[in-house]
Amino acid sequence: MKEYQSLSHTRWDCKYHVVFIPKRRKQKIFGSLRKHLGAIFHELAGHKESRIMEGHLMPDHVHMCLSVPPKYAVSNVVGYLKGKSAILIARRFGGRERNFTGEVFWARGYFVSTVGLDEAVVRAYIRQQEQTDEHYDQMRLGGV
Repeated sequence: MKEYQSLSHTRWDCKYHVVFIPKRRKQKIFGSLRKHLGAIFHELAGHKESRIMEGHLMPDHVHMCLSVPPKYAVSNVVGYLKGKSAILIARRFGGRERNFTGEVFWARGYFVSTVGLDEAVVRAYIRQQEQTDEHYDQMRLGGV
């Protein structure tokens, strides 16, 4: 039986597969940034009463299975995660004391899909993302 979460008048189970990329899909997520970015995302998700059920950071994109209460729009939560994390990245890793106008880390758009009953499949896909990308790269180099 599924475990549902509760608000004062609602029982819910809303999970989403979310993917977003750095500006111009540059490979910027590595080293000390990669080590701290997971904790940053978990903390920011908690501010919106959301939880990251599964996540994986690749050098050029982020995958996560995100549980969002129905009182928040998914676009608001993802926008909050991207916006606030960009500010924290600029402060901690860019040597900025504050975020200047026009400074952007993440690209504008993102991918989102409802998880539904295939949660285990989506979480396994996110977990195995690195092997999937390596396989794709090998196929690409082989001329396939």
